[in-house]
This record gives sequence, structure tokens and C-alpha cells, in this order.
Amino acid sequence: MFESISDRLRGAFSFLGGKLTESNIRDGMQQVRKALLEADVNYDVVDGFVKTVTEQAVGESVLKSLRPSEQIVGIVNDELVNLMGPVDHSFHFQKDGITILMMCGLQGSGKTTTCGKLARMLKDDGKAPMLIAADLQRPAAVDQLKVIGDQIGVAVYAEEPGKSSPLQVCQNGLKEARRRGDIKVVILDTAGRLHVDDDLMRELEEIDNKCQPHQVYLVCDAMTGQDAVNSAKAFNEAMELDGVILTKLDGDTRGGAALSVKQVTGVPIKFIGVGEQLDKLEPFHPDRMAGRILGMGDIVSLVEKAQMHLDEKEMADAQAKMAAGKFTLVDFQKSMKQIKKLGSMGEIMKMIPGMGGMVDAMQGMGNPDKDMGHIDGIINSMTPWEREHPDKIDRSRRNRIAKGSGSAPNEISSLIKQFETMSGMMSKMSNMGFLERMKAVQDISKGGFAIPGVDGPSLKMRSGRGPVDPKAAKEQLNKKRKAERQAKKKNRRK
Repeated sequence: MFESISDRLRGAFSFLGGKLTESNIRDGMQQVRKALLEADVNYDVVDGFVKTVTEQAVGESVLKSLRPSEQIVGIVNDELVNLMGPVDHSFHFQKDGITILMMCGLQGSGKTTTCGKLARMLKDDGKAPMLIAADLQRPAAVDQLKVIGDQIGVAVYAEEPGKSSPLQVCQNGLKEARRRGDIKVVILDTAGRLHVDDDLMRELEEIDNKCQPHQVYLVCDAMTGQDAVNSAKAFNEAMELDGVILTKLDGDTRGGAALSVKQVTGVPIKFIGVGEQLDKLEPFHPDRMAGRILGMGDIVSLVEKAQMHLDEKEMADAQAKMAAGKFTLVDFQKSMKQIKKLGSMGEIMKMIPGMGGMVDAMQGMGNPDKDMGHIDGIINSMTPWEREHPDKIDRSRRNRIAKGSGSAPNEISSLIKQFETMSGMMSKMSNMGFLERMKAVQDISKGGFAIPGVDGPSLKMRSGRGPVDPKAAKEQLNKKRKAERQAKKKNRRK
């Protein structure tokens, strides 16, 4: 998410090193302007943004400050937050009766799936939602919504296509929700088109006028860039939207839509889709997103994810075992399964302040998530006794484990040594405060201990060979990117 714009902005800020003058500030801001335009941010938005930041940056207080470059990054951060916010995440639930949410958007934006994600979010929040299948335009849209409803355990109202109009389906669905008595929120999944047209708008306006939804959300595909912003503007002029939901932000998107939509339409982004699974819908926080874009991490979202997905009892038991020096491979395996619930290792590292840059340095050096799976396979090939006593594994046991997991015997030895080093350090870290732990994690990564995937699938230890050379890692990354660009040019010529 936003990897492209993050890389470009980091490059732009490199122009602001050393002592700042009005001249190099303006040069640096030209690089920021270029970075935003290349990220597909709206042209007028870029001009206004750069002008505001430059006016604040070219000032006596900045030029004479002790760390002026950091102060400028702070100004850019504040303006990014202003650009994307503020956001009200509330659904404006009705005290009496049913709250009606209307979803609209073009075909292919992920509208029906987003209806399911929203229904799951509401259900988890203790509300009883019902989905109404009013998308009679797209074949199989009704069946898709039924399947999603079954998956998340939410009621779906649907009628046979061709027997009723979308408005009649919505009205009949609302009657059914009121008749049941236990439904608190109704989500209308309306029809889309391949593009904005008069027939689509007339149909949506009719549903809007007759059903009187309390909130109207537009679902936009973030990968379409400025087309998403333009469609949001057209829908808002016709229906007065209450919010935008951007989908596919986990894909190869440049982020221009997220940075432009609020400024161009005046409609805030309320939620973002960050995956295909039905639990991958998150509230949009401009301040946290600005931090991710600028490489500052997003520790608040990481903590919230941990509270939502991790088993507190298991984590507490693991910490107690670490403190007592009784942490075994069984506990290590359980901890890995807990970490997987938070997402990929790359995603997690980007959310930890100061560690986002390591993700780029690790590219081309192996896949951490794949290596975690390989480690899991090795541990599964051990007997329960061996998992509890890894230090007792001799050569014959090591050969048997290697054969069972499709590994080399030296990989088993490396894993055991790696685990012994890591468990010792974890025992010390278990008694630290949170900030001390974060620093320790960064020190471990710099010193070369137990970062899965840094050294590739062979699971070799970096300890004893010194820290990773950042300059060499960057050169390797640049070579990789250059090779990819040349390959793309070659394919285009063909």
C-alpha cells in the first residue's frame, strides 16, 4: 500500500539534507511535487499542497531550527493529514427503528464483497445487519451476496431476477427487516454500470428518494487512480455521498486516489479494503496513513490488530515462559501462528516505526513468510519430546527430521542454534517495557539475529558474520529494480 509514493517521497526528502536554504527547500519541494504527480495525485491538489508546504517551510523558524529537514517532514505530514481528513467513522445509528446504509459504485469496484465486509464489521460490533440484493444488473450478483451472507452468518433478502425492479426489492427487503424485529442495520447492494450514465443515476436517485437511507457510501477501486476520483465526484453531485470506501489498497496502487478524493469531492474516505477476505475492511485514519506514506510506521494500528487477532492468554503464557527460561519450540511455533494472524512480515515491519526501510533492504534476500512456513514444517517433523528438548537432538534425529521436512541436516542445526540465541534474548526482553523492546528488536535486526528470510530459504544465521551492510543492500535493490525496468522495456518492444 502506497509503496510507490513512499519511495518517491523518501527520495525527494534526500534533497533536503544538510543546512537548509530557501533555494534547496524549493528544489526539494519540486521533487515532492514530481513524486505526487507520478503517484497519480490530482494536478490541482498537488499544486495547492506544494504551495502550502513551501510557504510554511520557507520561513525563518524552519531555516534556523536545529533539525530543519525533520521539521519539513513534519510539515508535510501535517498537510497530508489535512488533505485526507478529517473523517467521521460513525454510522449514525438510529435510536429507534432500522439504520439504512446504501452502497453504490461502478461494476468491478468490489461493491458486493464490500457489502459483506461491512456487514461482518457491524455484526462483530454487536449490530444485527441484513443484506438486500438489489443489484439486478450484474449476472450472479444476487447469488454472490447469498454466498457471502452464509459465510458470515448474516441474513440476505433476495428475489428472483426479472420479477421486481431494484426499488421494489429494496422496499420489500425493508418490510421484511421490520417484520423480523431483530434487524438493526440494512445494507442495500445496488446495481452498478461499466461507467457513469443517466440510467444508473436515475435508478440510484429513485432508491435514494423512496428508501431514505441514513448513509450513502460510494465504493471505488483505488487501482483506477484518478478515474476513481472522477466517478466519486459524479456520484456525489447526483446523490450527496456521506463517505467513500476505497478497495484494493493492498494491490499495486500508487495512492493518488486516496490523496485526492477528499480534496476534489469534499467527501471523506471512511473505510479501506486491504484484502479479499471478508475481515479485511478497516476504518481510514488520515494521520496513520500519513505516517505510513512517510515511512514513520503505524504502531497504533498494529496494536489494534494485535488486540483484535491475538490470543491474550497464549501470549501471556509465552511471556511467562520466556521470563522463566522455559520457552520451547512448541511455544515458538504457537507464537509464529499468532504473528501470521497480523499479516505478512513485510506488512508488520512497515507498521513499526523505524523498520519500514528494512523491507526494501530485504527484497531479493528471501521471503520471510515462506521461511516461517519452512520452519513450521521442520518443527512438525519433530516428536513432541524433541520440540520440548531441542538441545538433545543428535545426528540421527537430525537426519530423520531433515528427511521428514524436506530439508538439509545443517538447516536443522542452524534452526536449533538460532532458536537458542533468540530464546535467550527473548528471556531478557520479556522484562523490558514496550519502547525498550522496540529498540531491542531494531538492534537485533541490525546485528543480524533471527530475522526469518533475511538470508533466504537456507535459514543460515547472520550472527557471527556481522550486521547487514545497508549500502550493499541498497545497491542490490537498485540492481534488481534496474533489471526489472529493462525487462519491461524489452517486453514492450516485443
